[in-house]
Amino acid sequence: MERAVVQITLFGLLLALVTTLPNKDDWDIYSFHINSTVTARYSTTVITSRVVNRMEESKEIEFLVRIPKNAFISKFRMFIEGQVYDGIVKAKEQAQQQYTEAVSRGQSAGLVSSVGRTLEEFKTSVTVAAHKKVTFELTYEELLKRRLGKYELQIHARPMQPVKDFKVDVYIHDKAGISFIEVKGGLSTKALANAITKTHIGKQAWVHFYPTEDQQKTCDSCGKQGMNGDLVIVYDVNRDSSLGHIKKSDGYFVHHFAPSSLPRIPKNVVFVIDQSGSMHGRKIQQTRIALIHILNDLAEDDYFGLITFDGSVSHWRRELVQASNKNLNSAKKFAQGITDRGATDINEAVLEGARMLNAHPREGSASILILLTDGDPTSGVTILETIQSNVRKAIADKFPLYCLGFGFDVNFDFLKTMSLQNNGVARRIYEDSDADLQLKGFYKEVATPLLTDVTMIYMGGTNLTQTNFSQYYNGSEIVVAGQITDNDIETFTPQVLAISSNVTVESTETVSDGLIQRVWAYLTVKQLLEKELQLSEPEKEQVRKEAMELSLKYGFVTPLTSMVVTKPPGENTDVLHKPKEGEPPQRERILGHGQAAPGMFPMGAASGMGAASGMSEHLQCEQNIQLKINSIQLLFFSLFQMRHVCAYFSSVTVIKRNKEVDVAAGDVRIVILVHEKDGEKFLWPVLRQKPSDNNTEGILGGCVCSYVHLSSAVDYSFVSPTTLDCWLMSAESALQRALDDFIVAQL
Repeated sequence: MERAVVQITLFGLLLALVTTLPNKDDWDIYSFHINSTVTARYSTTVITSRVVNRMEESKEIEFLVRIPKNAFISKFRMFIEGQVYDGIVKAKEQAQQQYTEAVSRGQSAGLVSSVGRTLEEFKTSVTVAAHKKVTFELTYEELLKRRLGKYELQIHARPMQPVKDFKVDVYIHDKAGISFIEVKGGLSTKALANAITKTHIGKQAWVHFYPTEDQQKTCDSCGKQGMNGDLVIVYDVNRDSSLGHIKKSDGYFVHHFAPSSLPRIPKNVVFVIDQSGSMHGRKIQQTRIALIHILNDLAEDDYFGLITFDGSVSHWRRELVQASNKNLNSAKKFAQGITDRGATDINEAVLEGARMLNAHPREGSASILILLTDGDPTSGVTILETIQSNVRKAIADKFPLYCLGFGFDVNFDFLKTMSLQNNGVARRIYEDSDADLQLKGFYKEVATPLLTDVTMIYMGGTNLTQTNFSQYYNGSEIVVAGQITDNDIETFTPQVLAISSNVTVESTETVSDGLIQRVWAYLTVKQLLEKELQLSEPEKEQVRKEAMELSLKYGFVTPLTSMVVTKPPGENTDVLHKPKEGEPPQRERILGHGQAAPGMFPMGAASGMGAASGMSEHLQCEQNIQLKINSIQLLFFSLFQMRHVCAYFSSVTVIKRNKEVDVAAGDVRIVILVHEKDGEKFLWPVLRQKPSDNNTEGILGGCVCSYVHLSSAVDYSFVSPTTLDCWLMSAESALQRALDDFIVAQL
């Protein structure tokens, strides 16, 4: 084959492998305990890790755990040689100032990072003297949400080495009585099943998980780094005709409302399905599978409509029709023929769905509008605020809008705000093999409405959380918390009003601890953060202030606060932030002068490549950086579209998994799939998330660049191929070796 210079653009890149896991042969986790207590469906979980440095010299020791995304970290502390070092929750601006000061002293600052659908990762480290010990203790809190008739407490165990003293203890107490309890998750199967003890007596339940060192090495989710998987405690409480359980304590109350034995309400539902070009391939296939399954679940007294859209709107029927066998079969044929094409006119599609529901009022029924999309609006009305305003006027609080955002390219904040403005919720659908199951799972949550226009009234109550709900669905739960005026229980009277029901809550219960107050604070902060998304900028400030004051008072790490992790003198100061929902796996770290963390390039201000250095027309590169993985030296090199080149990103994170390498730089995410044949490894790069700034162009990398120039290339990933300005370079320059060295006859 004739050697040729191959020009590599944005979508063709990159060789990279790095491991960020430290060598643990020289320090030992001798005890790892997870203790979770659930009272009033509010969980408080404490993770305690005790580690000893077995070396003859000081050693940096790492603490790495994963927690549920809906949880708030409320406490972190380290115990070193009799001293206690506590994390302090501060307003984000104050924490940022301390963070900046630490960076200016050459220290590093870390944060909590998102690691998938349901988990966030917390990581910090500290230097421990020879033969000394350190104890890490992290506490997080979460109000469990009832879905499909059950609560789930998720515990992730990832000690990164087998541990002699490993224990998970879960205690659940509920005055309503526990109806059932199960243990699921990857850590509950096969070799580890015998390590689980489950006890259930009336209003209490216990789960103990005590795997031996051998079990920690041999289970499905185990390896040299010990366990890495979930233990999921699934349970529900007894329901009765009282239509609710109210718990009171110290002037606060929490009302859990999940009535049983109510008849279902017929529904009117319109599905609005994105079939734009970006839905091509697996997305559209999985959508078709899920939609056909959902149509099968419609009851005969339901009415439904089906709209697809790209740059224009297509109807199966222009009006809602009854879910008869004949109509359902016709709709399934229509669904099977949905193909990707064209642009994305979200405004016109959602307005048409609202029109169809408004044109079909039915007394005693519940209307639902469901939007599925994977991208931003690109045709018709494209100003997001205008779309939100149009949709709000069209729906006029008559029914909820549920937005399902497919993948990471979608503007999830836009969908979340639009849903909240219309009494619905937004849910991200992850681009995994079970995306169709995620779609079907969401639909099941809203498939059976039992009540509409639910209003919770509390005479003698104040500082209430949300009290109006458009619909109540089978298997879910409405939770309201508040304060009892003057702590006068005698004047406190709850009542529930809803369409087809007008009931009074008779059952009240009292608990003796102060937990109810924290439930109220947790729920209030969550709802204030959602409310802030819906307000105009002048109105946001007061809501932010209220949420931040509560976060500081109760020690919650929220999007408005951060935790400054204090350490012994001379140690790095970590500042922990709450990541946004749906962020791809990444860890950002600003490096001090001359510092480089494993798997990260010194760049931006740290490497003297500031935004003012005039890089938009030419490129300067640092020296080669070669990183070791399993004795293989591979050059890390990435090409991205960036106008400001290396100053564009503050960090690059590289995570090695079994068969792939995940590279995150700012809002760009690339996955390099690892293919092995005859003992040789080959890499195949896949762009999973494009930069949010479509105007950026350029190149990023620690490289010796012998030949780079600004040119153009055609991007065939779009339905209508577009010509882009790109930085181009020869393969030899990128690979630092001849291209022929990377050619194989077959894979």
